[in-house]
Amino acid sequence: MIRKVVLVEEKNGQEKKPGRKGRRRRSRELVLQGLYQWFVAKEAIHIIIEQLHETKTFLKADQEYFSDLMQGLLTDLTELEKHIQPCLDRPFKELSPIEASILLLSTYEFINYLGTPYKAIINEAVELAKTYGGTDGHKYVNGVLDKLAKKLRKDETALPIQWQKKSI
Repeated sequence: MIRKVVLVEEKNGQEKKPGRKGRRRRSRELVLQGLYQWFVAKEAIHIIIEQLHETKTFLKADQEYFSDLMQGLLTDLTELEKHIQPCLDRPFKELSPIEASILLLSTYEFINYLGTPYKAIINEAVELAKTYGGTDGHKYVNGVLDKLAKKLRKDETALPIQWQKKSI
């Protein structure tokens, strides 16, 4: 007889099954999908957003977070690219649509979500790159975001490790 063992973590007094995605991660995935469609298919962004709203994933996502990310990214796109470009080894336009989207998303979070530790933002970006990006895309994303965090989150990255906030 085969017994299946399920490991369970406890977080804030609630059980958390391995592999379950959080609402914010789902939001980030939807934003990534939307930006990718926008970069590749050149569809109107309002049509892409409507399509994303109709997905099952949207119901499980943090919808307010998704809306803020999409609206903020599209509003601040040029400014975000200016922050990213000095940390790149090539022009921004030469990045793959996935890497570009992940870097834009993470940069927006660095600037606008100061309550989220920079390490958590980098970790989420690396996970997205591992899942959706090219073979070594996650390494590239990690390197760029590490440089960017040192510029955008100087105070936080300068702290000794024991004083930095734990990832959420």
